[in-house]
Amino acid sequence: MNQTLPTTRHELGLLYRARPAMAGLLLAGTAAQRWPAKGSPVRKVPGIGWVTADPVVARAVLQDHRSFTILGEGGVGNLWAQILGDWVLDLFDGAGHHDLRTRTRELFTEAVSRDLVHTAWGERVAAAGEVLRSGGTLDVAHLSRVLVGRMVIGLLGIPRPAGHGGAWPDDEGALRIFETGERLATVALGTAGSTILTPDQVATARGIVAELTAGVPDGWRDAPSDTLLGRCRELGLGLTETSGLACLLMVAGTETAASAMGRTTALLVDTGEQHRMLAAIRASTTTGAAGPSPEASGGGMRTARLLNPGEADPVENVVREGLRVTSPASVIGRGVAADVEVGGARLRAGERIMLLVWSANAAAGPFRADRPYVRESRQLWFGAGRHLCLGAALARAEIGTLLRMLWSEDRPLRVVRRRAARGVLIPAWSELVVSRP
Repeated sequence: MNQTLPTTRHELGLLYRARPAMAGLLLAGTAAQRWPAKGSPVRKVPGIGWVTADPVVARAVLQDHRSFTILGEGGVGNLWAQILGDWVLDLFDGAGHHDLRTRTRELFTEAVSRDLVHTAWGERVAAAGEVLRSGGTLDVAHLSRVLVGRMVIGLLGIPRPAGHGGAWPDDEGALRIFETGERLATVALGTAGSTILTPDQVATARGIVAELTAGVPDGWRDAPSDTLLGRCRELGLGLTETSGLACLLMVAGTETAASAMGRTTALLVDTGEQHRMLAAIRASTTTGAAGPSPEASGGGMRTARLLNPGEADPVENVVREGLRVTSPASVIGRGVAADVEVGGARLRAGERIMLLVWSANAAAGPFRADRPYVRESRQLWFGAGRHLCLGAALARAEIGTLLRMLWSEDRPLRVVRRRAARGVLIPAWSELVVSRP
């Protein structure tokens, strides 16, 4: 890979084909991080507002809940309030949001997330692993969409469609759910300059939300306590709050997870870092330390934690590094709630700021399977402050499960063919076919 580039040419191509103008802005942000000019790292861009690619400044913005808001112009809460109604204003910020986060912190613990993935994916991941073991090819992009769709069906209790025969969920149904979530995310494609939606956009989004959450009321009332909707009910969350969480999961946890799964797979192959990961796994297993079970990983890979203090499981390290380099949610917006100085710039109430998360994370360097923890960015790809991604542990478990299956036989992969998705909110592979040489 050309070391002057922040990532691989394939990754840069994904960014460009998804949103060319946004790709240009992200690359400019990375350049500003690598070769900082004098003055503030917060700059004003015509048609967009204030912009920063500095990870420290971005974290300060996300943690300053008095000066910045998710609900104002530029924030995702502003989009949701137009689609779902004014109740979002309380649930997504302030005291209502604090209460919601307090009551839902046990929904996606590390242990719960592993169990959710095993229950929703176990058989399907094992079947995919068998395809590779038998010498076949596997479309990782397609599989990622299927797996994420299956997870959404399980989490939201989406019922079997009328007249549907056979097992539920199946791949066709999972893809349909994933694609519905994509349609909802597409509503936000034109909001880089403003988060105010047109009446047509609002009507379209409300129709999609109604379609996706049709099974939530029954699930909230009747779902067993070991399901997400059942746990929401037992935690004392009302139907409105539970429906809001369902919508968040659909938008924040579908395209982003599938994107990271496919792109991390490609990065491991394209950079040659799969060999470093496999070597680290072999080194860790010789210690005899206990690692995730074959059932949890969807295959026979014997993973283990390294015994040296501070070193992570090799696959978990790759998951973190893949999220850093891909940063699927490449930008985070906030409205300015009160006059404030940040990074040497003076922002006024009513303005907006765009945090170039991808740029901030990519500045640490190209993809390396054994890269140590980057203190400056930490896990900025999940946000920061009280709006840190609720499903972060679930996303990590999903990506890790896929990677363990793909490299379960201690053998490298090669990419047979690939195709980038065009005109999408989240850069992703539309097709990524791999096999074992």
